[in-house]
Amino acid sequence: MTAHSPRKRFGQHFLVSSGVIRKIIAAIAPEPSDTVIEIGPGQGALTAPLLEVLDHLHVVEIDRDLVAGLRSRFPPERLTIHAGDALDFDFGAIKGTGPLKIVGNLPYNISSPLLFHLAEYADQIAAMYFMLQKEVVDRMVAAPGTREYGRLSVMLQYRFAMERLFLVPPGAFMPPPKVDSAVVRMIPRDMTKLGAGGTAHDAGLFARLVAAAFSQRRKMLRNTLKDFGGEALLIRLGIAPTARAEELAVADYVRLANALAAGSGLPGRGEAPAA
Repeated sequence: MTAHSPRKRFGQHFLVSSGVIRKIIAAIAPEPSDTVIEIGPGQGALTAPLLEVLDHLHVVEIDRDLVAGLRSRFPPERLTIHAGDALDFDFGAIKGTGPLKIVGNLPYNISSPLLFHLAEYADQIAAMYFMLQKEVVDRMVAAPGTREYGRLSVMLQYRFAMERLFLVPPGAFMPPPKVDSAVVRMIPRDMTKLGAGGTAHDAGLFARLVAAAFSQRRKMLRNTLKDFGGEALLIRLGIAPTARAEELAVADYVRLANALAAGSGLPGRGEAPAA
């Protein structure tokens, strides 16, 4: 593969550490029949070792030069290349005989909107393994009451069980980013086993409520949720009106959204906000 200059507009930092690559492949534990989609294969650091195990691999790559390099290196009967933006890709359209796993070294500049996009396909996915900026992973797995806990934490923890697996230093990439990275595992929750109280009855309303709560983190919930039942609703559900968004667990936001969804004429119904 010819040399490729990393492009800043695509947030490209190519993984070059063989040790880190081995750890990621071990975490993914691919089986030959798995249906795997790799986001941002770049120069094939994960692509090649994945193809040593998999019968077939799908990749999504936006950079046309990298697409050309991958096509010259891997035969189409082993590798299907989807040239385009992962933010627009229909991950549910890829069908295979084995469980669907999505993996990749995600571009830092689109990581949050991409994670929200992927969450839309949670019920079709077996597992996801991503390398991301450590700060983003810390927000994904953060517990209530911590500084990192926010909208991303609530929305992803509602749909996935997540675990930070290990850290990756800047020197594992070329060019080295200015921040540490981390690998995270995301396993979709079986929403049918959560019961009526654990599932949001109106997903759009739930997303709007969470976004409003975290829109002004320093304000009390009685103010940020003024248009969603406000102080009266909070008191009725046993939540202190003076609490702030980061103090509530995911289950609390589900309770709030379901109470609103059950009420007649209450505001907040509609689609989820754009990620």
